[in-house]
Amino acid sequence: MKNFIGLVGAVAAACVAACGGSGGGDTVDAGGGTPPPSGETTPQIAVGDAFPSLSFTSPTTLKQAPGNASRWFVAEKSGVIRVFDNDPASDTSGVFLDISDVTDAAGEGGLLGFAFHPDFPVTPEVYVSYTRAGPVSYLSRFSSTDNGESLDPLAEDVVLTVIQPASNHNGGDVHFGPDGLLYIAFGDGGGAGDPFRNGQDETTLHGAVVRIDVDVAGDYDIPVDNPNAANARCAQGSGSAPCPEIFAWGLRNPWRFSFDPVTGKLWVGDVGQSDWEEIDVVEVGENYGWNVREGAHCYSPPSGCATDFREPITEYDHSLGSSVTGGFVYRGAAIADLAGWYVFGDFGSGRIFAIPENSADGVVPDELLDTTHGIVTFATGEDGELYFMDYFVGTIHRVEPAP
Repeated sequence: MKNFIGLVGAVAAACVAACGGSGGGDTVDAGGGTPPPSGETTPQIAVGDAFPSLSFTSPTTLKQAPGNASRWFVAEKSGVIRVFDNDPASDTSGVFLDISDVTDAAGEGGLLGFAFHPDFPVTPEVYVSYTRAGPVSYLSRFSSTDNGESLDPLAEDVVLTVIQPASNHNGGDVHFGPDGLLYIAFGDGGGAGDPFRNGQDETTLHGAVVRIDVDVAGDYDIPVDNPNAANARCAQGSGSAPCPEIFAWGLRNPWRFSFDPVTGKLWVGDVGQSDWEEIDVVEVGENYGWNVREGAHCYSPPSGCATDFREPITEYDHSLGSSVTGGFVYRGAAIADLAGWYVFGDFGSGRIFAIPENSADGVVPDELLDTTHGIVTFATGEDGELYFMDYFVGTIHRVEPAP
């Protein structure tokens, strides 16, 4: 049963020490698909150490606060968010939030994501996705009482909870969209092959991207254009009718998603089961096929499956990697040829891939670089430049122009 953070032991021993070398723009044979749009030249990139004197323990997320490039924030799986100055010479970090006393980091649990309110610190709220014993996924609102310098761990408002039937496939990434609504992604509940059959079950929040309005009195409201908006809420992640919180569904374990600040598209990396890793452009009301399909291929049944699902925009097989990490559309200025390309990676192999953001569904990804890093998360700075973190050694790396 191959999962994201569940790869830590196997990959640490087998891949991090053995994977290596560097790539430089070869087109990847991902098992079919369409080529990139005509006229596109594969960008050339390198990676560098962004903060060589800093490292973190089992990081999961890296972010800057909206409109503030002076600091970076790193979530550690144990339940701590750390903060440090945006200076390459930084060698110390402080504690922004510590909820390690209530966080259950077993398996693929832990502090998995967080999102600053778009008006932070004027609206002094940060939404944190983490797991407690049970396991249970929590989405909670934490507030700052010191003008955004830290979060009060005792000032927690629980927004929603999802009971997890297993300790893996929690998803947990969380972002505000360009519409001002809050999005959070949950995996299918764990177990190999979706034994709970959650991927195609709209009466559960498992295997779905959830969209809610948190700028309201109380916990949240349902956006009126969610597919099942008229239905009763799904308490603790399940209900008797399709959940009104669902934005889109049919996902296995969405690990890292992002919005393109130019087009507003929602890009999701969905970790595969046995053979295929996929990237989806997720739209409201769409079904992405798991567990009937893995990527664009039949899974259950292994042949002759239904085809009325939204296709992945790109995929690659397990000769190239084993656990996709979703990334970002590059909108920075440092790498001109990379502008408008969606960049993502693989946790198991360390490869970095990209496709033009205007690609048709089924495009073959280009391999930009083959690294030795366990790429757990990507991030963009307020300047649009692209970073990623290595889960195993806890370091932060910057995507740079090739020499």
